[in-house]
Amino acid sequence: MATGSLLWLRHSGCFLAAAPLKCSPAPRTAVSPPVVVVSGHRNHQCDCSVRFLCPKSVIPIKKEATVRRDTIARSEVSAVGPVGDSSSSASEFQLVSQVRAVLFYSVTAVAAIFLFATMAVVHPLVLLFDRHQRRFHHWIAKIWATLTIIPFYKFEFEGMENLPLQDAPTVYVSNHQSFLDIYTLLTIGRSFKFISKRSIFLFPIIGWAMYLIGVIPIARTDSRSQLDCLKRCMDFIKKGASVFFFPEGTRSKDGKLGTFKKGAFSVATKTGVPVLPITIMGTGKIMPPGREGIINSGAVKVVIHKPLDGKDAEKLCSESRDIIAQTLLLHGYGVH
Repeated sequence: MATGSLLWLRHSGCFLAAAPLKCSPAPRTAVSPPVVVVSGHRNHQCDCSVRFLCPKSVIPIKKEATVRRDTIARSEVSAVGPVGDSSSSASEFQLVSQVRAVLFYSVTAVAAIFLFATMAVVHPLVLLFDRHQRRFHHWIAKIWATLTIIPFYKFEFEGMENLPLQDAPTVYVSNHQSFLDIYTLLTIGRSFKFISKRSIFLFPIIGWAMYLIGVIPIARTDSRSQLDCLKRCMDFIKKGASVFFFPEGTRSKDGKLGTFKKGAFSVATKTGVPVLPITIMGTGKIMPPGREGIINSGAVKVVIHKPLDGKDAEKLCSESRDIIAQTLLLHGYGVH
């Protein structure tokens, strides 16, 4: 409301009213205009005082939202609970996978001991009657691989009708996801020469068995060793044996199909034998590359494609990779 101030003069006990001091309406929080009050006189002197009439100001106070302690405590407990459960589940899963790996290597070692003894006894006869293909040794290797992987994961084959005859030399090529690829491919039941790092031959029993089978050693960082390896592959093919290549050169670190090298396809064109593409899926999830200390549960599928013929190594390389890549993409795997 509009406020005004009156000047009061009190003289000889009487109050005299002066004209009011006009002012505009003031906000609630503003200070009112001063009021001059003159009281009594003594020796013709007046006592004056100045007063300020201030309206009662209201200062709003913003209240902070309050949260009860028990609510915070309950929130913290509910937040921590699931994390602890998830961590515990992950630890238990990891422990189970590690135990499975210990059992896996125990089974493969025990089986290898007895089967290697059989290989060693029969080896002179194999050299005498089947020096290049060594089909008996591959049959032993198939038994060893089957006994090892059956307790730990399921595997299936598609396109078995595309396999060449046992005596027909062929260049097999496949993607490479895991250390388990070798075990799985040995169960196909065909005799072919793998190419392996020289360091693997130093492993007791398994490395010795690889030597008896006729696996071809290679030093990956030595170009001279690589050239010698290709020459040995061509020599085996000319003598009626088959060879198996992983054109990526090593296991895929992220599970995706990598670039193919032309070595295998050059061997095929120079010897005039067909190329048989194979796609293997699932081994990388069961035993991821670089984590050979675990065995997860899962299943493996192997797709055997129709053989390819040609005289152009570059074209054969491209066609083989396209076939394998399309199959991997169809089943949800990645390709670089």
